[in-house]
Amino acid sequence: MNLFKLFNDIEKADPEVYDRLSSRRNAFRFGTKVALAAVPLAMGSMFRQAYGQSTSAIVDVLNYALTLEYLEDEFYINGLKAANLIPMADRTIFTQIGKHESAHVAFLKTAITSSGGKPVDKPAFDFTAKNSFPDVFSNYQTFLTLSQAFEDTGVRAYKGQAGALISNNDVLTAALQIHSVEARHASEVRRLRGQKGWITGNTGAPAAVYAGEENLTQGGVNVTTITQAPASAVGEAFDEPLTKEQVLGIASLFIVKQ
Repeated sequence: MNLFKLFNDIEKADPEVYDRLSSRRNAFRFGTKVALAAVPLAMGSMFRQAYGQSTSAIVDVLNYALTLEYLEDEFYINGLKAANLIPMADRTIFTQIGKHESAHVAFLKTAITSSGGKPVDKPAFDFTAKNSFPDVFSNYQTFLTLSQAFEDTGVRAYKGQAGALISNNDVLTAALQIHSVEARHASEVRRLRGQKGWITGNTGAPAAVYAGEENLTQGGVNVTTITQAPASAVGEAFDEPLTKEQVLGIASLFIVKQ
């Protein structure tokens, strides 16, 4: 994520931001080297000190995102550890995706803590979803199906919470940067499955992941009435958001209740 650009943009919009951050002032001058690990801490400090905003609602959204990132991160950790599951030609791809998800987890946990919140505990996962996908870590096609489902859920989940973050451009920008990476993951997994890179042909996954994706109305307009494109293409042209409740419902299929 290009968070250095994010902070530069903040400085352009509010040149006095560093004065309000007092002790952190020198650390944020971008002519000096800044440790990347300090970036989430810096974000939390900006939220609390510079603007005095209440972060409870934002922390709730970040914890919600963290739960989903925990799921994805653990999924790829298990997949990469499974013997003879991922073909050698594809291991580099999933190793990189796994690194992305681990980075998302680390970032969200630090951002939550820096904002005065407490990261939710990592749940225990059952990726068979109570034996609905019994061969998830022994059958590569099943693994790909769930990988696609999780990444598509991530895309729709971040989109669904954009409105809740609109009061804080900094957090919204970071969330959208994660959102776009999830979309790249989803497209890459679809390519590995021999599918188109966008939402289409969604079979073999929890139906809730793709509920509403066939929607043809955008901004109150049925798009099929203003284009000659077929309904299938119109549905593919827009990713639909999922509510927090819908996303947690999907995630709960793979979480062991304790």
